[in-house]
Amino acid sequence: MTSVDETAARLRACYDTGDTIPPIRDGFAEGDTDTAYAIQEANTRFWVDQGRRLCGRKVGLTSKVVQQQLGVDQPDYGMLFADTDMSGGEIDSSRLIQPRMEAEVAFVLGKDLTDPQLTLADVLSAVDYAVAALEVVDSRIADWQIGIVDTIADNGSSAMFVLGPEPCRLTDVDLLGCGMTLTKNGDTASLGTGAACLGHPAFAAKWLAQTMARTEFPLRAGDIILTGALGPMVDAAPGDAFEAHISGLGTVSTRMSK
Repeated sequence: MTSVDETAARLRACYDTGDTIPPIRDGFAEGDTDTAYAIQEANTRFWVDQGRRLCGRKVGLTSKVVQQQLGVDQPDYGMLFADTDMSGGEIDSSRLIQPRMEAEVAFVLGKDLTDPQLTLADVLSAVDYAVAALEVVDSRIADWQIGIVDTIADNGSSAMFVLGPEPCRLTDVDLLGCGMTLTKNGDTASLGTGAACLGHPAFAAKWLAQTMARTEFPLRAGDIILTGALGPMVDAAPGDAFEAHISGLGTVSTRMSK
């Protein structure tokens, strides 16, 4: 078994046991994102072979401050699976290890995006609608002690997501200036704007679409894009209730099961 396959298996096992593992970055060259994505792809293929269905992608590291902290100059991505869509329901806390909550803008595509040379106009014309979204991020790395290699290998620290019920066409919302308020148990927990996401959520979507077009998993019509957090992530625990309001996109809410 290669180091890629072995590391992928160690990360996968955490989903079953609820355990965490030490940071994996020390076993690879510093900043070796190619190997990190190879680990992520090994698990993606394993899960797809097991019958799980891809339904989209997430963009991470969209904050310039977080990029600087991890010593990178671009975002990363992770895979979204249909069985992690908790829209309209409760978050199953038993499936999580050390969850945190983020509020962001989600795009749902109406067209395939398969050309690595695509433009921003291509991306905007391919988006069917946008919705407010909550992303539950989680880490299989102990105590969230992650570097860029750790989070990429760990599927972008992805866990679950919730889409809001109010789809909106891009021409009807100011995604640059839209304000975001995330509350936890009724108290304000995080604030942000669309500009916090790589300058504009559409810029994050363009980066993702170009990047995925160079892989075996390009974006397709019907796919969901979680474009990245609009504000700081918030710790989540069983029983917590979350609600995010994004101006122009309405409200999305969920609760962590007890």
